[in-house]
Amino acid sequence: MTETTTEVRAAVRKRFGMIAAAPNDERKFPIGPDSAKALGYDAAEIDALPPSVTESFVGVTNVLSLGEILACQTVVDLGCGAGLDCLLAARRVGPSGKVIGVDMTTEMIEKARRSARELEISNVNWLLSEIEDLMLADAIADVVISNGVFNLCPDKPRALTETYRVLRPGGRLQMADVFLDENARPEDVALMGDWCE
Repeated sequence: MTETTTEVRAAVRKRFGMIAAAPNDERKFPIGPDSAKALGYDAAEIDALPPSVTESFVGVTNVLSLGEILACQTVVDLGCGAGLDCLLAARRVGPSGKVIGVDMTTEMIEKARRSARELEISNVNWLLSEIEDLMLADAIADVVISNGVFNLCPDKPRALTETYRVLRPGGRLQMADVFLDENARPEDVALMGDWCE
């Protein structure tokens, strides 16, 4: 059975809303500060953050390590979740830079906003939006980051079109994701679950 785009988005919202609200209930995938450290984030930097910032972290690598984030830059984080990458990027760009965190899950955006207030980080704006239809101007970002999110987008070509639309000429995309090997058997795929199980 093929799921509709609406059904996929609803399932993703539900799953990640639950991770925002009750991260300790997650049993299938590694999340939180230990997962961040295992993926290459600096342990001291992660340990210095309040648990509210790190407990709902979901990602597949340290996307900030894929290229240097400089002072004064504008960074857009697609699928920012609870905001860990945004908040770390905000420290790197400094007060003259800006970070925009985009997520389609209300609970994640609310958690990210609370964390930014708790850390007194004011150079991050939060946008509740789907990646395939970004409510952002053209060519505003020096860097777009995305950590394990494009696999959850039902319309990947549209998501990439929107990503490149918001990048400035000479800007860069720093992303990591999971993908399905072309040699995977249907029975193996079935064991993996649907979209966000």
